[in-house]
Amino acid sequence: MKTLTNTTNVDGARANGRRQIVYELISGGTGLVLALFMWGHVILVGSILTGERGFNWMATMLEDYYIAQPTVAAIFTLFVIHAVFAARKIPAQLAERRRMIALAKGLDRAGREKVPSRRDNSPFVPHLESMLWIWQVRTGMVILVLGSFHLILLGVDVFTPLFGEHAGIESTTSMARVAAGLWLPYAILLLCVEFHASVGLYRLVVKWGSGFLPHRRYLHRIEQFIFWVVLGLGTITLLVLAGWMSPPLEFLLTDVAS
Repeated sequence: MKTLTNTTNVDGARANGRRQIVYELISGGTGLVLALFMWGHVILVGSILTGERGFNWMATMLEDYYIAQPTVAAIFTLFVIHAVFAARKIPAQLAERRRMIALAKGLDRAGREKVPSRRDNSPFVPHLESMLWIWQVRTGMVILVLGSFHLILLGVDVFTPLFGEHAGIESTTSMARVAAGLWLPYAILLLCVEFHASVGLYRLVVKWGSGFLPHRRYLHRIEQFIFWVVLGLGTITLLVLAGWMSPPLEFLLTDVAS
């Protein structure tokens, strides 16, 4: 009887292990696609840097060739799938969240202390990977809220004429919304998405490429480079959309038009 119970437990553990691997593949795969799309999205929205004419041309081209409509639907589906499978790592109970907060505080304190205080007796030591995971969880929860809002708003723009004269994305209405106050949630979303995506890809590479890829230190530098480059482009784009900065590349299309 004891042998049968042990065999059942082993089989159950193996089945659970296989199931967790499948979950990891789904979570990592959808995250990879979303990160790549996000970088492409930043570049496409960056067409506003050439002025309203360039932005409208890009949006019209994507809609006329039916690229934008299925893409929005597909990305929204992947966003939901990724959120479901990645959310299993987020502490669900209050006690677990408190432990995560305590861990973050301990790691931060240990990182600033050269010699741990005897009075503190903190068991924590500075650990970059742990801090990255903690902040990835935090940014993920923000993205779940603000990202859903952005995708729904984008879907309304693409599929209905609710915010413009016709169905589709327009520079005039997009810039008016951002200038009216959406710049703040978009700025928060931009920062969280860039951090979440770059760190997520870094952790994905470390998880599945360990042993035959460059040292983690170099991978982390690559992750930081991607983060700052995309964040910089996104910030300039947001400043132009908010009307606080003139399109720096508008002269390119002006010369073509003339």
